[in-house]
Amino acid sequence: MSRWGKCDFKQLEQLNKRLEQLSSVDFDAFCHQAANEIAARLLAKVKKRTPVGVAPKFDEPLTTKVRGEDYVTQTTNKNGEKVFRKRKGKSYTMLTRSGAIQEKYWSGYTGGTLRDAWTILPIEKHGEQYTVTIINNLEYASYVEYGHRQTPGRYVPALGKTLKASWVPGKLMLTISEQEVKALVPSILNDMLYDALKGVFS
Repeated sequence: MSRWGKCDFKQLEQLNKRLEQLSSVDFDAFCHQAANEIAARLLAKVKKRTPVGVAPKFDEPLTTKVRGEDYVTQTTNKNGEKVFRKRKGKSYTMLTRSGAIQEKYWSGYTGGTLRDAWTILPIEKHGEQYTVTIINNLEYASYVEYGHRQTPGRYVPALGKTLKASWVPGKLMLTISEQEVKALVPSILNDMLYDALKGVFS
């Protein structure tokens, strides 16, 4: 035995209105917002991974006390006789070799210049593709990123040491961060798309 069904077309009308609202969503603005979110996450990861320089620690003290040479003074007593007296040299503080290096190269050094130099460029759109660009203009940034050669045995005054290794490995702070963020892009876009559609269909 069949039963007559009842269909409420009001729900279809509501769905149609929501679909019309969906067509009015500014997807270009959405893509720019998504690109900015990805860029911000990339920047945060790169900065966190970028090494911060610290002043070297020296084995010897930075200062030492030195006693000046003993000396002799000459005076005349009441009888007109010359009197000679031996005096101890005064003590004073002077920089050691390490102290001189520290004062010349590292005085006031705080580090973080490389980390703070990372910058996000404006989002670029080429056709349907959006490009996120992050740069570091410091001349040694690429050496820290990818590694660099050095000459073993060369003396570095700022360190007070001679170099030993011929190759310094790179930190790959941008390379690794970029790989991590690329893996997160699908979930970032899904979450942002969900929030955008929720506003239309709520």
